[in-house]
Amino acid sequence: MKVTLENVLPSEIERRSFEIITQELGDRELDPEQAPVIKRVIHTSADFEYADTLCFSEHVIEKALDAIRNGASIVTDTQMGRSGINKKCLAGYGGQVYCFMGDEDVAEAARKNGTTRAAASIDKAARMDGPLIFAVGNAPTALVRLYELIQDGVLSPALVIGVPVGFVNVVQSKELIMKTDVPYIVARGRKGGSNVAAAVCNALLYMLDETRGMGNGQEQRQT
Repeated sequence: MKVTLENVLPSEIERRSFEIITQELGDRELDPEQAPVIKRVIHTSADFEYADTLCFSEHVIEKALDAIRNGASIVTDTQMGRSGINKKCLAGYGGQVYCFMGDEDVAEAARKNGTTRAAASIDKAARMDGPLIFAVGNAPTALVRLYELIQDGVLSPALVIGVPVGFVNVVQSKELIMKTDVPYIVARGRKGGSNVAAAVCNALLYMLDETRGMGNGQEQRQT
């Protein structure tokens, strides 16, 4: 049986994928600033529901890009999320990507305080200097701890990407972040994941690269 496939060079697959996404979105009008984030999340997940469920605080794209330009680092709640973020691109702006989930001091703090490692990792990150972006794709307890620290005036993130996936406290934790006055990008509902968190980060990074004329950089792109 002969199989007929679309003839696309490997270097052109991403470009063609985004063409298909744009076609399938049809006449739907996306906010021009938000569109690159929404489309990259759809590209990562093949799930068009994100066009409806991704929520953006006012002027969040502008604020997020400014934070990255000013050397913001990204803190994730999984090694998978950390692996998916284009670290070389972020380093070009002076930032790094961190995940503290496997650190011994985080495990000890979680045991001592009766919390999750995700919550303890947020406490560790809160002691860092400089602007911070939190990319949470797995642990709702990380979002809950962020909410508590924000409300207590201990932490003021440059951006919170709240996209954990699952069933227990996932929806509620996202809604908490949307009640704060910090910049956020949240995937409302149960859907999300570490790959989605990384995709949001990369969309922002690639938007910056395009504005400073670095070209497509397809060979270095992730997620």
